[in-house]
Amino acid sequence: MTASPRYVINAALLIFLAVLPFLTDWAGDSFYTGLVSRILILAIAALSLNLLIGYGGMVSFGHAAYIGVGAYVVGIGAFHAFEDGIDWMLNGYAQLAAALFGSAVIALIIGAISLRTRGVYFIMITMAFSQMLYFSAVGVETYGADDGLTIYSRSDMLGLIDLNNEKSLYYLIFLSLLVVLYLMHRLVGSPFGNVIRGTRSNEARMRAIGFSPYKYRLTAFVIAGVIAGYAGFLMANLNDFVSPDLMHWTRSGDLIIMIVLGGMSSLFGPLYGALAFLILEELLSSIPLTVGGLRIGEYWQLIFGPLLILIVLYARNGIDSFLPAARKEE
Repeated sequence: MTASPRYVINAALLIFLAVLPFLTDWAGDSFYTGLVSRILILAIAALSLNLLIGYGGMVSFGHAAYIGVGAYVVGIGAFHAFEDGIDWMLNGYAQLAAALFGSAVIALIIGAISLRTRGVYFIMITMAFSQMLYFSAVGVETYGADDGLTIYSRSDMLGLIDLNNEKSLYYLIFLSLLVVLYLMHRLVGSPFGNVIRGTRSNEARMRAIGFSPYKYRLTAFVIAGVIAGYAGFLMANLNDFVSPDLMHWTRSGDLIIMIVLGGMSSLFGPLYGALAFLILEELLSSIPLTVGGLRIGEYWQLIFGPLLILIVLYARNGIDSFLPAARKEE
């Protein structure tokens, strides 16, 4: 069987990402390894949000809250290990378990309340919960408040993975992306995924044939929150820093832009969207041109905004629309 052009392009992208650290070592510039590591983490978070928006029709403006929860678990653990000498709080597996559990509980609470509403009310409630967590983090002076919290020691994975090695961390992130891509592929194509998509299309019909949309949506909401919490765990170890800004609703907006840019209801769309968003941000913000004493790069959003509008107007499913034989992933 001949592989489709879409399959070849997606496979080529993954192969390129797999060999990227060796290419940057050869070029003698590790900057791009760090940049792409950040892109892949945000792609993981965007993939989890795409489960809600692209397949479930649930537009959440509070998804970044779970990233913040996962990141703060690492930050708080490192803080107490450094300040109070509680070494076990640096245990990466304990931190990971706490990050996933904390994200799941918070997603369950937020989902249980917000999913009883629809449309703009759902959007506003998810954003309100995100802002509550944001301002809670801002108000805790012990953990740096709005100045954030520096992580002096990364998670200790007991010698199995050295997160202090940038290449090891990169491959943990890359393998995590592959796992999440596979999970989403299986999940969306499963009977559970069919119910989620069916509920988005016609909730009344799904009820008529015996399904409870609320339970399925809540389960999807928790799954998405847990994956985003894992992305936060990775982000904290990559940045060696965590701050309340990770939870701000605008960060959720960035994830939504990545999904729209890459293509909703597409397996690889969030990855393409994250790559395009971060690379454009890096390139546009580096423009040295000065007009009237103002450096254009400092106002890169004014250039990016019209580009996004054009994509929405002329490519209804984002970058995914430009791929050969474009079609929704099964």
